Amino acid sequence: MASNTRVPATRITGLYGALLKAVSRRMLGQVPEGAAVMWHHPAVLKDSMSFGRKVDGWNRLDAALATYAAMASAATIGCGFCLDLHHFLSRGRGLDEAKVREVPRWRESAVFTPLERRVMEYAEAMSATPPAVTDELSAALLDELGPAALVELTARIGFMNASARGNVALGIRSQEFAVSCGLAPLAVRSADGVVPA
Repeated sequence: MASNTRVPATRITGLYGALLKAVSRRMLGQVPEGAAVMWHHPAVLKDSMSFGRKVDGWNRLDAALATYAAMASAATIGCGFCLDLHHFLSRGRGLDEAKVREVPRWRESAVFTPLERRVMEYAEAMSATPPAVTDELSAALLDELGPAALVELTARIGFMNASARGNVALGIRSQEFAVSCGLAPLAVRSADGVVPA
């Protein structure tokens, strides 16, 4: 199996592997190359996916805000795979495609509300090294979202940081899930350069 990743992809085998491939094909139309990279340590892949499903089940934060935050975090870190996957999944969640595709350049785009902008600013600030979250930004979000939603937002961004940084480190890149299903390509940042694929 040819791979452009830093750890070569391996063959996904066994009963759990067959289930993983079937679910991936049903949800995404293909098996992500990243799954074959992570298959070197199936327990890590399985536990990561299990926690990701739990994160998706949290419901104190609006689904659109959660998606925008995850994508803004992924764009800050440079994870093309995460951006592509969340763009693809946004269609099934009924989100506004015009907004979703603009997330990588949210600062220049006119489609977002002030709250959506603060959520993406928080995601970027949390994803910076070192984190750059300010008391003022946290206080504004606490007032608008409430404590439970702000805790969820923070935890979602933390999970995206772990996933995105791992993908970037392993060389896992976009597989163009969104484009393959007819979604318009993501916008590109003009101030910071091109969002990595």
